Amino acid sequence: MKSYQLYIFLNEDVRVQIGKLGVFSFPKGNYIYTGSAKRNIEKRIERHLSNNKKLHWHIDYLLENSYTKIVKTRKTNFFECDLNKNTAGNKIILGFGSSDCKENCGSHLKYVS
Repeated sequence: MKSYQLYIFLNEDVRVQIGKLGVFSFPKGNYIYTGSAKRNIEKRIERHLSNNKKLHWHIDYLLENSYTKIVKTRKTNFFECDLNKNTAGNKIILGFGSSDCKENCGSHLKYVS
């Protein structure tokens, strides 16, 4: 597997400090986050599902919020940016999860509701 997606539901509007990226408002609704792991994609997804982790990636800061829940995960053989570009939704936070993006995706988190 090359990449994965986290289907996330946020049950309240929230403002969250996303590491050094800044403080952002997230409207209530559904989101899809696209990521990848060079090795052991299962461990990466397991880490995202865990409530006990050091905050490292942008998505960690959003997932730490008590109003946020991962409702589904998906693993694919598509490359991260290809998968992200073919995922419906709006980019509401530029640079989110895409600091190492080579395809100028703009964001690897999409708001879909």
